[in-house]
Amino acid sequence: MKHIITRLAEKLPLEFRVLYGQFLLRVVDLEALSLEGDVTGLLGQMAGILILYGVLTTLGLLIAVGRLSGLSAGLIPLLWKTQQSFLSTTMLVAGLIAVISWDNIFPDRRDVMVLGPLPVRPLAILLAKTAACGAVLGIAVLSLNLPMSLALSLVAGGIPHFPRNFAVYWWTTAAASIFVYGAVLALQGFMALLLERRWFLRLSAVTQLGAFAFFLASYFLEPGIGAPAMTVAAADQGMLNRWPSFWFFAMLHRLSGGLPTALDGLARRAWTGLAVVVCAAAVSLALCYLRTMKKTVEEPDLMPGRRGWAPRFGSRLQTAIVRFSVRALARSRQHRVVYAFFLSAAFAIAVSTLKAELTSGVRRPLTTDLMMPTFVMMCLSVVGLRSIFSLPVSLRANWILQVTQLRASEHYIAATRRALLLMAALPVWVVVALLSLGYRPWPHVAVHLVVLALVGSILTDLSLVGVSKIPFACSYLPGKSNIQYMFWAFVVVFVPIAMEFSNYEQRAIRHPRPCAVMLAVLGTMATGVWAFNRRRSKLAALYYEELPTVVITTLGLNSGPLRAPIEMHGTGEAEIHPS
Repeated sequence: MKHIITRLAEKLPLEFRVLYGQFLLRVVDLEALSLEGDVTGLLGQMAGILILYGVLTTLGLLIAVGRLSGLSAGLIPLLWKTQQSFLSTTMLVAGLIAVISWDNIFPDRRDVMVLGPLPVRPLAILLAKTAACGAVLGIAVLSLNLPMSLALSLVAGGIPHFPRNFAVYWWTTAAASIFVYGAVLALQGFMALLLERRWFLRLSAVTQLGAFAFFLASYFLEPGIGAPAMTVAAADQGMLNRWPSFWFFAMLHRLSGGLPTALDGLARRAWTGLAVVVCAAAVSLALCYLRTMKKTVEEPDLMPGRRGWAPRFGSRLQTAIVRFSVRALARSRQHRVVYAFFLSAAFAIAVSTLKAELTSGVRRPLTTDLMMPTFVMMCLSVVGLRSIFSLPVSLRANWILQVTQLRASEHYIAATRRALLLMAALPVWVVVALLSLGYRPWPHVAVHLVVLALVGSILTDLSLVGVSKIPFACSYLPGKSNIQYMFWAFVVVFVPIAMEFSNYEQRAIRHPRPCAVMLAVLGTMATGVWAFNRRRSKLAALYYEELPTVVITTLGLNSGPLRAPIEMHGTGEAEIHPS
């Protein structure tokens, strides 16, 4: 099989193969998301996580089918629910990949400057970029759906109908993924065509974050599918017309031959939407490569801001650092993508909590169902923003801040702390305060908000221990940031701690004395970590250049006392490791 694929690939034009390999390495910002900048490591871990999810869900389906053996009345609702759920999950994955690889399929400054003088046709560039983005999307969809496609195709029709059901499932899955991915491409393409370059750059950041929020909100607020009779009744009332996952669910049953008449309209919507999205994406891509390539060279990627009133965040230095951080995050695609990776999980938790509140319709007591997710949201927001503080926005910003350092380092470190509090901890606290309006009693809610504020302060100070640099103004060594390690540390360490603390808080807020002790302990911890950082900052020196670690290892041939490896750190300090 590998030999056949290699022979087919060799028949492709050489320029296409070279461009495809290069563009595949740039589908995602590898310096921030991958293992030491290795695209195979990133794709392998992504596929492994999706395969694990698919296998576990498939095992759950097979166990449920085994319990319902001989009960056709219970088997059909189970199959319908599983099919619609996996179509919805596949569309969510496709949408998140489209947002993470934002703008990568369109020509950028590097493409124009490097490939423009070469005899490379724009069509070859377009096809290579499309193939690279399609490869990442295909790996994700295949990894997620392969185990489930085998199980559903076998359970739905048995061995005689397995080939047809398998082909129909994969056609529908591919169509749903292309629909979502193509919709994002069409939106970006027509924005680039209709708007001036400077307005496109300004709105691109807002649109990207809005797309993240839209896909997650649609996934968590989407109604679940019920019994066939209830689904048909909902389709008759038009309640399912706004959810594209139900369109492709109807397409699946239309192609397999078991579609109720009431779902014909949904299937037609799927075919129509797929055709419109594919045509719109193709037209917008072609026009962008023909008409907007000059704009990418004539105007910079980071547009200068307009002068006008802006809020102050303390002293002039603190205000300057906070404004610089906000604008750097808003204008840089790399920083937005990485931070949106963390915010997407936090936003998903908030939407899940809001959905439970909307469906209940009554004032609920404050329980761990709200407490524990709020702690997780705070951790994700603070850690996510801290992880991108080390990524430079521009080398010019690095040098400007170096030559304008007129105050002691402790003032800059204090401004960095304030930026992290205002940009990460405060927004989460405000969202939680709004979600808490549906909970009672008010004294318990107020105590939890105070506890959350103290936890946010503790997390902020812990994340800044030993940090002596300004956000977005330090050179970066690829491979130092690793989201996979952060993810597992978060799951293994922070989540269990948050669970236990939520249970303790629920018991403590019911009694005044334990509640006062809890607040006093948290306040002492927050003050202690803050004082520790403040004391270290008085002796710290800001550094802007990240230097690679240099290890000098001696052969041990001399008779002197120096027979150990010497390690030179990025800060200029040397460390001798005894042999």
